Amino acid sequence: MSTVLRTGPIPLLHSDSSHPREDKRRSMLFRRSLPTLEFEPFVRLNVLVPALVAVCALSACSVRQVALNQAADALAGSGTSFASDDDPELIRDAAPFSLKLMDSVLEDNPKHVGLLTAAAKGYTQYAFAFVQQDGEEIEDTDLAQATQRFDRARRLYLRARRYALRGLDSAHLGMVAALEHDPRIAVKQAQPQDVPLLYWSAASTGAWISLSKDDAAAVAQVPVMEALIDRALELDESWDKGAIHTFLISYELVRAQRGTDPVARSRAHFERAVALSHGKQAAPYVALAESVSVSQQNRAEFEHLLQQALAVDIEAEPESRLANIVMQRRARWLLSRTDQLFTE
Repeated sequence: MSTVLRTGPIPLLHSDSSHPREDKRRSMLFRRSLPTLEFEPFVRLNVLVPALVAVCALSACSVRQVALNQAADALAGSGTSFASDDDPELIRDAAPFSLKLMDSVLEDNPKHVGLLTAAAKGYTQYAFAFVQQDGEEIEDTDLAQATQRFDRARRLYLRARRYALRGLDSAHLGMVAALEHDPRIAVKQAQPQDVPLLYWSAASTGAWISLSKDDAAAVAQVPVMEALIDRALELDESWDKGAIHTFLISYELVRAQRGTDPVARSRAHFERAVALSHGKQAAPYVALAESVSVSQQNRAEFEHLLQQALAVDIEAEPESRLANIVMQRRARWLLSRTDQLFTE
């Protein structure tokens, strides 16, 4: 899967409306073997083996550590087959094994940046696509079950966030502590190669906050999340076909210090996300519909955008197949709720 399945919309942190229907509508806005050794045939083993032993002893390496690094490298790059799959239910069943395998390897190799990034990405995507979205779809008919799913999604997002922050701290020692002190200064340490960790840190944090609006400790992390995503945008705004812009389509509407017109900023991010993805991603259309169109009560635009999302050819970009299928599923669900989301 790719990009929180392109993150999905970020629900509101709070609502200043006293109307239940308005609260629910607005809350949707802010709602991751041993290596083969080849030697020249004339090398004598009685010379080679002692040399290897000496090198390993001097460098504190071990066969076990080599194997762990090999496994971590393999797991870190194992998401491609999932992302191109056309069966979300198959991935729903398969993903937990992959995620728990990452957990196990990270217990013995806790500072492997690539695997920490993959774990943060995997847990965030799984929580959004297969846990939170399930809860949202049944919330109107079974609040108790929906609440259980939201609680589980919250825990998964928090796990993803911990992995992502650990990755940043492994890449830049002391960065997590610095984030708590002054996020805007702390993120200046990040470089272009850190953009995936910045993004998944922000995405998992934002999703965790969106399901924890009554938790002051969670809401207090908003400045950290903003610093992370803004630094990612500054370093590489085109990363992952515009995923950062897709994230910001929804978030600009609830940014604490808005400055210029938030709707105009959201629309600018939408245009850029569509351009960078060449119109082959459903997520930007869904994000704009679910955030701006709903907030402005523009029903015609809402329906048009979701139809555009459904018109995206899932075969045009195989590496985004699963993400597009999941977001098209969300588009259909949103269309089924049109009368609930619009007052007229």
